This record gives sequence, structure tokens and C-alpha cells, in this order.
Amino acid sequence: MAGILILAGIAFAAGGPWLLWAALVASAVGDLFLAGKPARWLLPGMGAFFLAHVFYVVLFWQLGEGGGWSWPVKIAQAALVLGGVFYIRWLVPWTPAKMRLPVILYGAVILMMGAAAIALPGAYWLVTAGALMFIASDSILAHQLFCRPADAPPQKLASYAVWFLYFFGQAAITLGLILPLS
Repeated sequence: MAGILILAGIAFAAGGPWLLWAALVASAVGDLFLAGKPARWLLPGMGAFFLAHVFYVVLFWQLGEGGGWSWPVKIAQAALVLGGVFYIRWLVPWTPAKMRLPVILYGAVILMMGAAAIALPGAYWLVTAGALMFIASDSILAHQLFCRPADAPPQKLASYAVWFLYFFGQAAITLGLILPLS
């Protein structure tokens, strides 16, 4: 959480778009919820991250205006969305009944965020890479939360991967958006 708040402060101080630092603050709130008992705080944490992704979708759409239409972009977007839909379809039966709709909605918004990031102009390649890292982090986390038996020992490599991909994904998004401002 502290690292993401630092990124939010950097984005704010550098004059980054308000949607960027708002997404980072919402992510830090999500981190705060997920640091508690996941059984109790997972839904509010997902809500905070959902809001962060909405901010990113709007921001990336604004930045991508006039980026042009190309087959490679559309193919990459289709691959991401189709792969994500298949993953969510596979994941849903593993999730508790009360979490199925939130998981589907969260999956939809994060795929929209990724598709919007893929459509960004080439100068924003770091932002695109960061968004894809964020998606990878959430995919691993979803598998850890819903597909592993509750009494299974923690998988340290998966936990490290989640945090590495999440933090450095957010850092890549932040740097990719504020470095052009300097």
C-alpha cells in the first residue's frame, strides 16, 4: 500500500493526470482492504480496484484518441479479451456463489483496461506493459484466492509474483504517463 501511495504522490507532484493519481489512490485503498482478512474484506477491496480500473479505462481512452486503427492492435485486443473471457469462465465455478457476479464484473473492467492500454499510441508502451502486468498479477491472485484449498500452504513464488507484477505494473503505468511530462 505504501509503495502505491508513493506512486500516487509522485504522479500528483509531477503534474500527472488526475485520473492517474486517483487510480493509484483507489488501488492503495484496495491494498488496505486486502491486507485484512480476505474473507471479510475481499469484496470492498475488489470494489476499490474496480474503481481504479474505471479511472484507468477513462484515462487510456482519452490518451488513445486518434491513436489509429490497426490490425495488430485489434488482434492483440481480441487475444486479450478472448483469453480473459476463457479464464473468467474457467474461474467462476471455483468461486463462492456470492462472489461470482463481482468476479465477472471485475474481470470485465480489467479486460477493458487492458484493451484500452493496448490501443495506446506506441509512445505509451510502458503504460501498456504495466497494464498487462497488472492483469497478470490479478490472474495469479484470483487463482490463489479461489482455486486452492483453504488449508493449502501458501505458495511463496505465486505471492511474490503477484506483488512484483502488481507494484511494477503500477510503477510502469505511472512512469509511462509522467515521464513525457518532464
